[in-house]
Amino acid sequence: MKHQRTGDIYLRHIRYSFIIDFEQFLRKGPSLQSSNRLNNNGVMKHLSRLKKMMNLALDLEWVDKNPFARYKLKFHKHKSEFLEKHELELLKNAFVPEEGHRIVRDVFVFSCYTGLAYSDVKKLKQGNVMRGIDGRFWLFLERTKTNYPLRIPLLEEAMLILERYRDAPGKVKDALLPVFVNQKMNSYIKEVAKKIGIDKNLTFHSARHTFATTVTLSNGVPIATVSKLLGHTKITTTQIYARVLEDKISADMEGLRSVLRNNSESDSGFASGW
Repeated sequence: MKHQRTGDIYLRHIRYSFIIDFEQFLRKGPSLQSSNRLNNNGVMKHLSRLKKMMNLALDLEWVDKNPFARYKLKFHKHKSEFLEKHELELLKNAFVPEEGHRIVRDVFVFSCYTGLAYSDVKKLKQGNVMRGIDGRFWLFLERTKTNYPLRIPLLEEAMLILERYRDAPGKVKDALLPVFVNQKMNSYIKEVAKKIGIDKNLTFHSARHTFATTVTLSNGVPIATVSKLLGHTKITTTQIYARVLEDKISADMEGLRSVLRNNSESDSGFASGW
């Protein structure tokens, strides 16, 4: 299919048919950035930006109708990897001889115990560490993505990593940790995982999932608290991360069995007294 460049199009001239044609262009047209064409979610992100612009135009009364009224964005859900407890321990304690890989492993583990996204870890400065309400060290910052204020108590595992890199050579001035570009972080953590026998397609974002699932929720931290730590404005967003592990389900059901057993015994004793 041959595509021809056209001139500018006024917002008031955009129709539903234009959206359909634009979607097909994004799916089948020439690549915008590299030799690889956009995947479905990449296409939907571009359309989502156009939809926001059209919503604004409607609010400002620049257009009479929104052509997106009958168009539904269709994102594909992807399974995001996270580390289970034994995998996190394996990664944390593994001997990693290459310095660059070791740094990436440590920064990844730091995120596993703080829940911070890559962009937030990268911008951490000395001034972000303060004493919290309990007298212990906390991280005080705003999420890069949403400007939502974050207040995160630093667990011992995270504190140990900060101490390890307190005076690290080559670290950006005033930075808490040496953080490489995101592409290198993702590449190195995959290589480290493969070398130590973790058969998962990890990315740096997997650390955030690990914090939500393995470090907090599976250890009984309420989802409302986890939501605040992750910087979510809605608990429904946190539920995407809230994968309850099988051992947690087993432990909870064992507790339920104990309660039911005790209730049954109490009822039996009460009946026998009559």
